[in-house]
Amino acid sequence: MQPATEPKTPNPERALQALEWAVEIADRHRPTRASEGSQRFDSALTGGESSSIAGAQPDERAPTVPNGAPTVPNAAPTFPNAAGRPGRVAIVEQPLVAPIIADVSDFKAATSAFLPDVRARLDQLMMAYDPETGLDALLACGAISAMFPEIAALVGFGDGEWRHKDVWKHTKQVVRQAVPRIEVRWAALLHDIGKVKTRSISPDGEVHFFGHAEVGARMFDKLDRRLGLFTRDDALKSSVRFLILHHLRASQYDASWTDSAVRRFAREMGPCLLDLLDLSRADITTKRPEKKKRGLRQISDLHDRVRAVLEQDAVVPPLPSGVGNVIMEAFGLPPSRKIGEIKRLLEEAVDRGDVPSHQPADVYLAFVKENAAKFGLA
Repeated sequence: MQPATEPKTPNPERALQALEWAVEIADRHRPTRASEGSQRFDSALTGGESSSIAGAQPDERAPTVPNGAPTVPNAAPTFPNAAGRPGRVAIVEQPLVAPIIADVSDFKAATSAFLPDVRARLDQLMMAYDPETGLDALLACGAISAMFPEIAALVGFGDGEWRHKDVWKHTKQVVRQAVPRIEVRWAALLHDIGKVKTRSISPDGEVHFFGHAEVGARMFDKLDRRLGLFTRDDALKSSVRFLILHHLRASQYDASWTDSAVRRFAREMGPCLLDLLDLSRADITTKRPEKKKRGLRQISDLHDRVRAVLEQDAVVPPLPSGVGNVIMEAFGLPPSRKIGEIKRLLEEAVDRGDVPSHQPADVYLAFVKENAAKFGLA
């Protein structure tokens, strides 16, 4: 009879050391000049002819390791620009072997005893020069499997089995292409976690992920309750969840949207509008240059439409001055919060396109009379 094996003692320091190594890997090729680093994001943001690597895919990459192990570049990365001209020296990938591998108990102990330190290291990695390689380092050292099973489930999901892109590779590219703002980078990492639970195949073989944004937002809630990573940062938690939930909204835009629809979109996105547009740009990972340009142009056109509508509204509000007085006089109402509520409902009606904007007060008075019950005036 063999003696029972003594239970392993969790080692939170080992988990922190593993995270530190991953951060080091993610920042190992950071340039000494800030201007060089900023070039990484030019193409993803503008779709221009820059020789930066952001938003571009290499025409040829070194072959992956046969066993599927993560790889790490041993030279500063370079990708061709939109015109196909080469930039910096191409990546030569080698197997990424973690010198420190921590297990679930180690990371659980670390998040329990040193949660701020864990979060700080993860933030460092997310904001690093090469977060894509940093994520592979997190996978190699055991951090993703231990702390983020929702993300671990994406590894290999779709690669060669179904007719859709590998979601893990896509996710890493989105993080790399995302502008270096912490809200956008975290949302980029988590925006597609709902795909594993929502994949369906139609009879004709087409792949769908219906509702994956909504499912992903709920999975984020469970993730945060389990780890508590964002518990002390309500603003960041709220922004990341909002971006996961709405990350498909901007891609639904087309030129047929009315000003009311654009205004409603801007109002619903609220303070997350810029982050959402930047995430949408980063989420374009097609290898086809023309399709990529169309996607980037779509987001840029939406940005321009929002700016134009908001600038117009700043000069001439959607509702005319004095409309509240006209309604008070017509319905015999005194000045009160009720008038403010009626105006708010009118603004929402304008946003929905139920009534046009920038019309004389009589137009809105007639609309209120026709829909008196909806305005609480029946």
